[in-house]
Amino acid sequence: MADVIKIYLDDVAPGHARPEKTAERAERLLEFFGDKRLDEINGALCRKYADSRYGKGSDKRKGGNKGRGGGAKRDLEDLRAAIGHHQREGYHRAIVRVVLPEKGKARQRWLTRDEAAKLLWTCWRTREVQEGVTTDKRPLRHLCRFLILGLYSGSRPGAILNATWDRGPGRSHVDIERGLFHRHAEGKAETTKRQPSVKLAPRLKAHLSRWRRLDGERGHVVMFNGAPVASVKVALGRAVRLAGLDAAVTAYTLRHSCASWLVAKGLPTRKVADFLGTSEQMILDHYGHVSPTYQDEAALAIGQK
Repeated sequence: MADVIKIYLDDVAPGHARPEKTAERAERLLEFFGDKRLDEINGALCRKYADSRYGKGSDKRKGGNKGRGGGAKRDLEDLRAAIGHHQREGYHRAIVRVVLPEKGKARQRWLTRDEAAKLLWTCWRTREVQEGVTTDKRPLRHLCRFLILGLYSGSRPGAILNATWDRGPGRSHVDIERGLFHRHAEGKAETTKRQPSVKLAPRLKAHLSRWRRLDGERGHVVMFNGAPVASVKVALGRAVRLAGLDAAVTAYTLRHSCASWLVAKGLPTRKVADFLGTSEQMILDHYGHVSPTYQDEAALAIGQK
């Protein structure tokens, strides 16, 4: 299995949107499956892996609502892909099945306008404390750009952190002149997670224009100490605690918030889906109940003679 995973990392992973994340998952897979043979992979072994991952990583920190072995599901999907690639390349011809854990219930957490304002204000004013002395350093201020861009565009965290002021290979970019955020990284292959270009809201465009003037030089939209930000997980977790919000608030909560706000405004679900780059059915399933006209016709009809 170590050979199977290595071939996948060499051949396929470099083309992924976030190959470093694929490498992290591969490392966990190697720890458990690395010394196993390909013909040992079965449902019992996959369930054992899921049990070993239960309660670790993102599952526990996000409130444990991803279901049993939730953190293992994405890992095992990579294992399945690695075995599939190994077979397609002709290295083995037997059928090897990877059994995935049951899909957990999707999180429904989004921010109210007041919560979003509180989180932004916390990121803007928080100062770093060193040896009991409050300094002028603002360790969370870079999150303000991330939060605003996420709330106003509904973009995935990776597209926001990868965004630059100018076009370039492997980067998403903001086109202030045309009022567009090109979320799909240039030159990257299309995946099932669509990332179409999105129109900039007037308020967001004003923010971006000001940030561009402040930045001057070319670079990423979200920066910390002059360098691009790889992840906001730790910083955002701290901001959420300081703002008094629950641990279920994550980077993806911004995307959920954008969707729920648009639906609550009465925007047709088809247009919301197009704005976020997802299916209309997903919008209906997860956010339909916040629409101001949700089931109005049925509720009125049931009481009529």
